[in-house]
Amino acid sequence: MSRVLITGGTGFIGKNLVNRLLAEGQHEVCLLVREPYGMGTPLPPPLNTLREQVDLVFADLRTASLVKRALKDAAPDVVIHLAAVGSTDPFLPPHKAVRHNVDGMINLVEACFEKSYTTKKLIVARTPGELTKMNPYAASKLAGWHFCEMYARTRQYPIFGGMIFQAYGPWQPNRAIVPAAMLAALKHEDFPMTSGTQKRDWIHVEDVVAGFQAIHESDQLTPGDTVELGSGTCHSVANMVEKIFELTQSKGKPLIGALPSRPGEAPVQMADIARSKQLVGWEPTLSLQDGLDQMQKAFKITG
Repeated sequence: MSRVLITGGTGFIGKNLVNRLLAEGQHEVCLLVREPYGMGTPLPPPLNTLREQVDLVFADLRTASLVKRALKDAAPDVVIHLAAVGSTDPFLPPHKAVRHNVDGMINLVEACFEKSYTTKKLIVARTPGELTKMNPYAASKLAGWHFCEMYARTRQYPIFGGMIFQAYGPWQPNRAIVPAAMLAALKHEDFPMTSGTQKRDWIHVEDVVAGFQAIHESDQLTPGDTVELGSGTCHSVANMVEKIFELTQSKGKPLIGALPSRPGEAPVQMADIARSKQLVGWEPTLSLQDGLDQMQKAFKITG
């Protein structure tokens, strides 16, 4: 049994990761949360049904003393860092992005590897937006990762990255492009959107969390390595939305070009999954069609 501490465990990727680890029965799971959930306070769904199966520690990552205390209390073997601000609001104020995504990252690294603590591995969620630094969220994530690389190279701290490409799946916020388009299509509503010419590597969250588990279990990585978690293929955003409307046989339609595009969008983002397989033996298993079929069925069940 390994003890895994997850930051951002109440978010989209985190919820799916917690469910996977608990379902396997080979991990003790602890969540680092900003709100002091008591035994009488339910966690956000669907984690509320798992409250008795997880431990909680409380800290705001911006406060070093709280983070150190939380890591001491949690005593994890592995820390998986998913928490960040700006993933759904990438043009947030730069100072806010830095406080959470850079200062918070440094505080977590230093707490993980206190001499008396138990952490053997820190796995950090990364974004392909770091490659173009097109907004405060991406720039702050890259800055935080640069500090991780510094610690990995100069102190050999076992820090590894998992770069998540265009993830979609259960429990994703409805404002994200795939669930937003799916909801509109199922309601037979038109869907205003940008030109959607940018090509993205779409990956189902089941494969993402399997990738994080592969990083967790690997003993072949070098400190500072990053494993790219994507499908290795690209579809434009417009094409993805069109697929959703075709799949649902919606009477609505995508209104492509009705909204202005964001400045600085990278034209193409695609994962190198051959290298990921070489590094940790991981590759995606769920096709785009199967992933969208799953989402459609889930939306119909939940209404």
